[in-house]
Amino acid sequence: MRKRVWIGAVALMAAGVATSASADMSNAFGNTIVSHYPNGQWVKHFFEPDGRYTSQFSDGRRLSARWTSENGRICLSSFAPRQILPRFCSRMVEANVGDSWQARDPLGRNIRNELVAGRR
Repeated sequence: MRKRVWIGAVALMAAGVATSASADMSNAFGNTIVSHYPNGQWVKHFFEPDGRYTSQFSDGRRLSARWTSENGRICLSSFAPRQILPRFCSRMVEANVGDSWQARDPLGRNIRNELVAGRR
């Protein structure tokens, strides 16, 4: 029996979710949000204009979901593989390519996020 891993919420919250100054997701499209953990692990986040979201973890795990923008928040739902939380929302953060910012993941761990050019 496989143990269910709670990565959906971690992926979104870890990103802090970068957005453009106009509070849309255009700066995230075509670029990569990388969440760096103090232990050297990372999560890469990819947002698509059509509402698709995928993430790649340093240990090889992958996650997909649907994203929506609601009242200054980004919400993920329809996780694959399925997660403990069926839906998770986080506030938008204004960022341009090259910006980095501090955040916490859902478990309270400190992380550094960065918006990097292109898909890496």
